[in-house]
Amino acid sequence: MNTIRKDEVGLARRLGLFDATMIVMGGIIGSGIFINGSVVARQLSSPVAILGVWALGGLIALAAAFIWAELAARRPEVGGQYAYLRDAFHPLLAFLYGWALLLVIQTGGMAAVAVTFAKYFLQVTGLQIADWLIAAIALAILTVINCLGVRAGSSVQNFFMVLKIAALLTLIISGLWAIAPRPSDTGGIGAVAGGLSLNTFTVIGAAMVPVLFAYGGWQTSTFVASEIREPRKNLPRALLIGVAGVVILYLGANFVYVAALDAQGLANTMTPASDVMRLALGENGARLIAAGIAISTVGFLSQGMLTAPRVYFAMAEDGLFFRGVARLHPKTQAPVVAITLQGVLAIAIAYWGKYEQILNYVVSIDFIFFGATAACLFVLRRRDNEKGLIKVPGHPFTTLLFVLVCWLVVINTVYKYPENTAIGLGILLAGIPVYFLWRVMNKR
Repeated sequence: MNTIRKDEVGLARRLGLFDATMIVMGGIIGSGIFINGSVVARQLSSPVAILGVWALGGLIALAAAFIWAELAARRPEVGGQYAYLRDAFHPLLAFLYGWALLLVIQTGGMAAVAVTFAKYFLQVTGLQIADWLIAAIALAILTVINCLGVRAGSSVQNFFMVLKIAALLTLIISGLWAIAPRPSDTGGIGAVAGGLSLNTFTVIGAAMVPVLFAYGGWQTSTFVASEIREPRKNLPRALLIGVAGVVILYLGANFVYVAALDAQGLANTMTPASDVMRLALGENGARLIAAGIAISTVGFLSQGMLTAPRVYFAMAEDGLFFRGVARLHPKTQAPVVAITLQGVLAIAIAYWGKYEQILNYVVSIDFIFFGATAACLFVLRRRDNEKGLIKVPGHPFTTLLFVLVCWLVVINTVYKYPENTAIGLGILLAGIPVYFLWRVMNKR
């Protein structure tokens, strides 16, 4: 059996600050920004409210960037979030994170992105095929390619990231052109100045689910900390620069959505980016952005196939998962077992789950661990007295506020969508007896 030792898991440290920043942005920008604006608009009726929740989501993401930046500086190890939870609290909590990552968070997120890819692919090609089938084919192809030894080269990641940024900038610029004031206009940009229509906390929480899903993914960059040069310096900087760049792009995109389509029009479409481009440049514009989105989602899926399996490696090396998951192919040196597991599960979720259903149970579980991981900072700061590391501004108050926000999101999502979130919570809790079973098996 070809297994990897802990000191052999990471690749050579060949990634610099620019590469790490592209990985951060690439892990966040997938499909959410191109489709979730309409999901938010179905919860809220005011353009100002819609933009407000996207701005709030951006602030939460920036707070997370600071927290993860300090954690990455303190623990620049392979596995990222898994390692933080293991070292700060207990291997059980770390195992549950890896378990949920494999069965819910990563696979569910990839399934949702794959479904979005399918929608835009069908729009470009005009084929009459079920979107879940296209999503499954895309996931299967990427799984096979990665099992054949696809390298996590910075040039490939940068290429996909440039396409994503180009697609978003094209959308924003074209959208601004489409909403340019004309003498006969009575809506457009002016419509954004409408009043709020939020009535309850649960409405805000429900609207935040697709927003937070779209902003999620910064943590995947920590999975490859062992491949980044000077990770204590470059990874924190990449997190802050990358997340800030995404927030700017997201706010620009949503501004043109609500200004060009208005809140009702945004709520009535599942392809807001294409609708805006159609207004600006006609059918050619719609096809152009659809092609760009399809390509960028493939890049996101490929990034997920490459980064997340390192967590499963760490689990296997800790004796908390099947030893076979740490197996490398003798020729390609690809982690075929981990990649295949992830691909198969993502395909199953893409077939059985609906897009908004996937959002609900992925976000609810993801934010349990976001809160727990942020809490790691309290423990690691108490244990370590290292100087010269990047520090979270306003800690402990800002960190505690982030933890509370994360768990409020979880509570509200469970309250608002009990059936959907029960799926994820059931899978998570099933990991507890599995953990103790593996501990007994390893002792034997």
